Amino acid sequence: MTASHRSSVYLILIPVSFALLLSGCLSSKPQAFKMAFLPSTPQPDERVFEAPPQIASSSLLASETPNQLQRALATPPRLPEVDSRLARAEEHFEAGKRLYQLSDIPGARREFDRALDLLLSASDSLPDRQRLELKLDQMVDTIYRYDLEGLGGGAKQQAVVYDRSPLDSIPEMTFPTDPNLRPKVKEEIAATVSQLPLEENDAVLSYIHYFSSDRGRRTLLAGLRRAGRYRPLIQRILDEEGVPQELIHLAQIESGFLPRARSNKKAVGMWQFVQFRGNEYGLKQTPGSDDRMDPEKATRAAARHLRDLYANFGDWYLAMAAYNCGPGCVERAIQRTGYADYWELRARSALPHDTLNYVPVILAITIMAKNPKDYALENVDLDRAIEYDTIHVDTPASLALIADAADCARPEIEELNPALLKALAPAGYPLRVPKGTSATVLTALDLVPASHRANWRLHRVAQGETLSEIARRFATPAASISAVNPRSAAPPESGDLLIIPSGYAAVRTPPPVPKAIAQRKASHRRIASSQKPAGTPVRKTPRTAYKTASVASKHRPAAN
Repeated sequence: MTASHRSSVYLILIPVSFALLLSGCLSSKPQAFKMAFLPSTPQPDERVFEAPPQIASSSLLASETPNQLQRALATPPRLPEVDSRLARAEEHFEAGKRLYQLSDIPGARREFDRALDLLLSASDSLPDRQRLELKLDQMVDTIYRYDLEGLGGGAKQQAVVYDRSPLDSIPEMTFPTDPNLRPKVKEEIAATVSQLPLEENDAVLSYIHYFSSDRGRRTLLAGLRRAGRYRPLIQRILDEEGVPQELIHLAQIESGFLPRARSNKKAVGMWQFVQFRGNEYGLKQTPGSDDRMDPEKATRAAARHLRDLYANFGDWYLAMAAYNCGPGCVERAIQRTGYADYWELRARSALPHDTLNYVPVILAITIMAKNPKDYALENVDLDRAIEYDTIHVDTPASLALIADAADCARPEIEELNPALLKALAPAGYPLRVPKGTSATVLTALDLVPASHRANWRLHRVAQGETLSEIARRFATPAASISAVNPRSAAPPESGDLLIIPSGYAAVRTPPPVPKAIAQRKASHRRIASSQKPAGTPVRKTPRTAYKTASVASKHRPAAN
């Protein structure tokens, strides 16, 4: 082999040997190869974190609260002044009723006065002040009834006190019409759903104008507010008898929803029935009760009467006119003129003077009530609906005893039973008591001997009250109270219900008249004395003298 050949062989063998050597190394240390491609073991982190800098206490940001937390901790927004006054007045009013019920007459008077002061002392410039005036009128009416009727069970029976019918105070149509009112009312009628036909004419527009004035608006608002007491009852009965719901406003102008309203023609009750018509529809009158003043019975009778009138005349306007003046009167007018159309009869003055404006007034109120936003009536605070249970007493029972058993004041029982002419529920009478109290009342009545329910009383013992204090309050010897109660050997405890025998002069002290009430009563007597029909006992509730008495009462010092 030549030298050149040897050199070539060596050149070939050198790379081969190097390849064999490399493969041997790899096969003997596979793990080392693999680890070469894995991340290295992490080393401990030795970084140092510095504490945040201290914020000086004088910094403006040191006391800042995050916005989210600030919103969560924020106090509720303060009520507007009118709402605040109404809420506080209601609290004092309810406290006064509770004290009155416990025979704490001075305390009741203080709370009633505080409630009235909150309403009377409000600024005349307050927005929405009208709500305060309506609440004041409502409270005064209730407190006056407490004063007028809230004597003891043995108090001398007073004559029935009636309210004036608002229809007597609505003037004749002697006021102008607003020329801008006609297109507005036309649009309202076109957009209004009504079971009662609605009409736009000068007579209706005139009364819409009147009820938009200060005087007419007060009458309208008073009726709408009181409607809340009986609206569910009336709507249910009108629906059951197939009579348009809008005829609820017939009761509004007849009585203002006052169950004891009486007109100068001696029509009585919420729906103003005269005696013979009431008897015709089952409204009985006895020495102790008059069903014409029972809201539920009278509403049922009125709905059936209106339905019969519509069946006779075939027209709701003629039916309403006949409700006011009698079906015979309307029939004679139709015979004389040959027109069976209310507006034609009205144009010819063929109907009695009062009936000429009767239908326009109802239509005006209906249109306004169905479009409350157009006449600023959407925020009227309606009275709470009256709810009750009905029980039947098997023996005569005084209303004072019923109130004791129901744990309420006697005027509340009288308000639920306006048809009673005496402070005594006859045996078998369907007596109404506050909702949810029927079982309690019947159980409590069972404690009193049947022969004594006309004049005995019940009394719930208050905290810290002694037998001697109770005896003085009822002017009855303590020994007599102990003798008729099962636990006569032990002193009475708070919550005990005691029987109070009234063989003595067991009457509670008559409540003093709150100052604002006395002022309003005096003002009403001055204004209403010339309007009172002879021989008609009319309640001197000072609704018509509100402004005069309010101004006179506003600046008196607050009650202590």
